[in-house]
Amino acid sequence: MKLEKDLHKDFQISEMRDSASKACTMLRTLANEDRLLILCQLIDGPRTVGELESLLGIRQPTLSQQLTVLRQESLVSTERNGKYIIYSLASSEVVQIMQTLYRLYCGTKGVESGEDSGSNLPTRGKYRQAR
Repeated sequence: MKLEKDLHKDFQISEMRDSASKACTMLRTLANEDRLLILCQLIDGPRTVGELESLLGIRQPTLSQQLTVLRQESLVSTERNGKYIIYSLASSEVVQIMQTLYRLYCGTKGVESGEDSGSNLPTRGKYRQAR
């Protein structure tokens, strides 16, 4: 019985290590101001490179480079619409992470004091928060 319990614990630690490795990779990707700003803009919904450039003031070559990193790390997905490439957050997990970061760092005074129910989160577009 003890051997079986130890094997189960070892398996859990192994799974946790794999998950920790994935989380570290994602956090390294988020640890760039331009990439984080891009993801914050995509909370509101899909955007083109031109829209992101205009909103963020990041020059197109830098913006394209950072979008490539975000795409390679599966944080954003793309869709072609004619001559435009539309960028959006890649998964509900990415949406949740970005909403949490928004709530912690970009929210209003109510968020800081713990009074927030999520009502000040961006809710326009594809990723509306369920109420």
